[in-house]
Amino acid sequence: MPHPALALTKAVYAALVADAGVGALVGDRIHDAAPRNAVFPYVGIGDVQTADWSTGTERGAEHRLTLHAWSRTPGKAEALAVLEAVRAALDDAALDLDGHALVSLRFDWASAARDPDGLTWHGVVRFRAVTEET
Repeated sequence: MPHPALALTKAVYAALVADAGVGALVGDRIHDAAPRNAVFPYVGIGDVQTADWSTGTERGAEHRLTLHAWSRTPGKAEALAVLEAVRAALDDAALDLDGHALVSLRFDWASAARDPDGLTWHGVVRFRAVTEET
């Protein structure tokens, strides 16, 4: 059985690739590890922190999943649009996880800021998920 965070990450990737709203903005440019020559805009799947969320009878995990939106257009509008598309695609989504059941997936927070290079806008969105072993 895969680690629950890996199962969650794979399901999130599949959901983002399949989502028309995300696709309209970034196409299929959703990366777990962005290539050096990545085409903008794109979404990066970032850190995931996992904690025990077991009950007396069920093994479970709580996850904090961070995704990144990268844009090179002037202003933050594109980065914010990508963040909103990602939020709409994932907030309260019913995803199929390998070896685990998704109990909940909820939007936590988002932000956008200019990157230190002065050219790139960096959006960050975080979700909280709870999974159980199946």
